Amino acid sequence: MNLDLLISNLTNPTLLFFVLGIFAVKVKSDLEIPAGSVKFISLYLLFAIGFKGGQELSHSKFDLEILFSLLFGVFLSFIVPLYTFFILKRKLSVFDAGAIAASYGSVSAVTFVAAASFLEIQNLTFGGHMVAVMALMEAPAIVVGVALIMLYNKKEEKTKGNDEDEMEETEFKIIPTHDFHIDDTYNAAPPKKISSSSKLKSIIIHSFTNGSVLMVLGSLVIGLIADEKQAEGIKPFTTDIFKGFLAIFLLAMGIESGKKLSAFLKSGWFAALFAIIIPIFNGSLTAVLSGFITDDVANRFIFAILAASASYIAVPAAMKIAVPQANSGLFIPMALAVTFPFNITIGMPIYFMLIQ
Repeated sequence: MNLDLLISNLTNPTLLFFVLGIFAVKVKSDLEIPAGSVKFISLYLLFAIGFKGGQELSHSKFDLEILFSLLFGVFLSFIVPLYTFFILKRKLSVFDAGAIAASYGSVSAVTFVAAASFLEIQNLTFGGHMVAVMALMEAPAIVVGVALIMLYNKKEEKTKGNDEDEMEETEFKIIPTHDFHIDDTYNAAPPKKISSSSKLKSIIIHSFTNGSVLMVLGSLVIGLIADEKQAEGIKPFTTDIFKGFLAIFLLAMGIESGKKLSAFLKSGWFAALFAIIIPIFNGSLTAVLSGFITDDVANRFIFAILAASASYIAVPAAMKIAVPQANSGLFIPMALAVTFPFNITIGMPIYFMLIQ
């Protein structure tokens, strides 16, 4: 690996503010960014990315490359949760496997913003349509994750029911006079019924109307149709102060990651390894495969980082509605406290080097 590229990334001021946030938690500092400010900054970053993407897209002609890029992004958001679910199901419950698979199939808008900053340092500009690709990759993974949970939870319940019937029948045949003691498992309340078709429909709607997706898509459309001369008037707001706000936002993310990291590390080695190995695999493979879609280095890099990222905002919100049984103390720290720091420190230079 090019060490100069890695060192350059690790000494990026915005990334160092992220490290400062983790350090603040470890030394038990009272440093805190108000929640309202964090939400405002996140919306600002999505607005700036979307608007600039729309402006770029307004200068581009809609061609087959843009169409294939959109289709490739949607394909990734379908295939990643499919294969990761079956890996996760070997060690975790169906609920946790589905929620984590959805997280890693969906995307992190914050990682996308950090990737845009990385490309700017390399003097590269990605196509405006990549903003639309990011937005379209949010929903399919959530739908796939919920659908897999619904399918395999029903199978497990059916299998469990058959096993219990057989056990009951056997016990009464062999020892007909024995007092049958009901185990605690049978005393437990029946599992809650999850996601009906109407609930799945509400999840799909929520995926496309949640704040982050609506902001970035809305800004993209506004940037696309806005008058170019008048758009220049807000350029200082969308461009000049972008990195400053990104630094403060990553400071807040560092504080949040630091708070979740200690508790997560107690959950075992499997989740921690998964949160590092899967992003490397997804990002590296996509860095190579994206060459069949486009020759543009910046666009291929965005594809790689989107495939490698994991959602810790949209997916938790959706899973809270659809699958409350999923352990949010597992899949949120995996995405936020492990995968996100890995991608913005080591992952991005790796994917960039592979593409080059």
